Amino acid sequence: MFTQEDTHAINTIRVLAADTVFKSNSGHPGAPMGCAPMAHLLFSHFMNYNPKNPTWANRDRFVLSNGHACALQYILLHLMGYPTTMDDLKNFRQLGSNTPGHPESHMTVGIEVTTGPLGQGFANAVGLAIGEAHMAATFNKPGFELFNNYTFMITGDGCLQEGVASEAASLAGHLQLGKLIALYDDNHITIDGDTEVSFTEDVVKRFEAYGWHVIVVKDGNNDLEAMAKAIEEAKKVTDKPTLIKIFTTIGFGSLMAGTEKVHGSPLKADDIVQLKKAMGFNPEEHFAVPQSTYDLYHAKAAKGAGINSEWDALVEKYSAQYPELASELKRRLANELPEDWAKALPRFTPADKAIATRKLSESVLNKVADILPELMIGSADLTGSNLTRWKTAVDFQPESSGVGNYAGRYLRYGVREHGMSAIMNGLDAYGGIIPAGATFLNFISYASGAVRLSALSGHRVIYIMTHDSIGLGEDGPTHQPIETMAMIRATPTLVDMRPADGNETSGAYLFAISAKDRPSVLALTRQDLPQLEGSSVEKTLFGGYVLQEIEGADVTLVGTGSEVSLCVDAAKLLKEQGIKARIVSMPSTTLFDEQSHEYRASVLIDGVPSVSVEAMTTFGWNRYAHESLGIDTFGASGPYKEVYRHFGLVPDVVAAKVQKIVAFYKGEGHVPSLVRKYFH
Repeated sequence: MFTQEDTHAINTIRVLAADTVFKSNSGHPGAPMGCAPMAHLLFSHFMNYNPKNPTWANRDRFVLSNGHACALQYILLHLMGYPTTMDDLKNFRQLGSNTPGHPESHMTVGIEVTTGPLGQGFANAVGLAIGEAHMAATFNKPGFELFNNYTFMITGDGCLQEGVASEAASLAGHLQLGKLIALYDDNHITIDGDTEVSFTEDVVKRFEAYGWHVIVVKDGNNDLEAMAKAIEEAKKVTDKPTLIKIFTTIGFGSLMAGTEKVHGSPLKADDIVQLKKAMGFNPEEHFAVPQSTYDLYHAKAAKGAGINSEWDALVEKYSAQYPELASELKRRLANELPEDWAKALPRFTPADKAIATRKLSESVLNKVADILPELMIGSADLTGSNLTRWKTAVDFQPESSGVGNYAGRYLRYGVREHGMSAIMNGLDAYGGIIPAGATFLNFISYASGAVRLSALSGHRVIYIMTHDSIGLGEDGPTHQPIETMAMIRATPTLVDMRPADGNETSGAYLFAISAKDRPSVLALTRQDLPQLEGSSVEKTLFGGYVLQEIEGADVTLVGTGSEVSLCVDAAKLLKEQGIKARIVSMPSTTLFDEQSHEYRASVLIDGVPSVSVEAMTTFGWNRYAHESLGIDTFGASGPYKEVYRHFGLVPDVVAAKVQKIVAFYKGEGHVPSLVRKYFH
């Protein structure tokens, strides 16, 4: 089955990895050199892909979970004919290059997901496999197998030590994701040295306990036949994901092979010379690729292009036989939303009853979930608290479970917040799916690694975070988020949404669902909130707006979420004291910052002191307020109304403090502008 050309191609990858990392004087040559045989097998013999159409919907997906080995992936992309050029390899890890220090899906064509933080890619791959299973169950018909791709990943010792990978692996086994195949590069080395110092568990037994099929290959350096047979066997197991444990030598061919010294530092020049000599390359040549290696990979790419063309023809036949389904499929793959979907969003008036925003969120989901079949929503074991399961929902479960099927759109993530979030990144990356996942706001901290990658990669992931403040009451400070929103607001491109009532909740969903290339966090209350005079679905999209204006204002009260109605009540008390308070609702500081200078200046007007009120940390509010009322300690356990009073976040106490603030600034005779700043 294999020829000398395969061996030469593998060695080409090894010496290219050494050259690439050496030229940049930075990177990780060891894993690419050790993984070259398994990676070559995947891309030259097993995977279907088309470099001329990198986003072909039924392509096989590949994830390099140990993203530090990205020189391997860039080399493969170059060999296959993707836009990664030889100059890109020479510019590895250089500023502005298409070959950054870890794979970034938004930068490099052919990279499915951004990896680097270990374990994230593993969980992303689970999301990609869920995506395939769902799209296949939704759109495939007899004679029209539109979706049947595999998700392959290479993962390492480091990934398998991370909790996020464990969470995702456990769920993947439960869901019986038979088209998920993980190649485990077991080289027994981490940065600290041999894994004997910290990682001695039986990975085979662990994954078998998760419900995975496990195969062991003893010689990943040379035995192509054994690795190929393992992959073939894995493809035949349709009711379990497969882990292929492959023993390799890190830095194979280097003088430092098998040690941590070859993990994260370039090879020395003399080492590269001996490596090239041993592998049949001219040591005087750099970045050399034999034409036979290009021919081998280009032939595989051409075969993939042919399969892509056959798929396109199948879709056209499908369109004639199933026109409605085909139209739906094409719309979803084009990342377009149904026309006028937003008309289904609920709208409210002050006459409507007070409702918790988590309950208002449930109302939104019940209105739009059937209109937007691309929504796949789930919860980390808090469905009854997050209120995320709509009335017609069917669980995403294997048919054999008897409690759902793969066409189902409600995901039971279990108590796996981090795994849930990283899996959702994979779901978005698959295409045709908008993932949303829920837990308590405080527990987004468990998932922050994946949330950060949602933002970095531009994934449309919707984080539905309920029980958003001390308003959750008796569960106390272990569950009450204080610093959490500040962390969310500080994360680039991540959009904070803390709605104050029903209209703002609908507005938050309008933004989150429409935003094609950024994630959103919806922070929702446990306690009931009134429907506010002046709130608006559309105004929510500005991030902050004037809820109640008053001529000759003495102060601007800026609130978010549950504290907006608190500001309204405090303003009534201030009026009795002859103090005129205008009220600003600030559901999203991120979106507000993106508005024009003129708009922001019309909301946070000059000459009037601004006071922010939020039942969380005051950190960060100095950009929007001269003075801030909040909580800069941890919370407290008790009935939520008593807790609010304990922290002084009740109308009479707020009004009394604002009275003193107004008097202070009148005495100062000057109120600094919040908007007219050089850097703001």
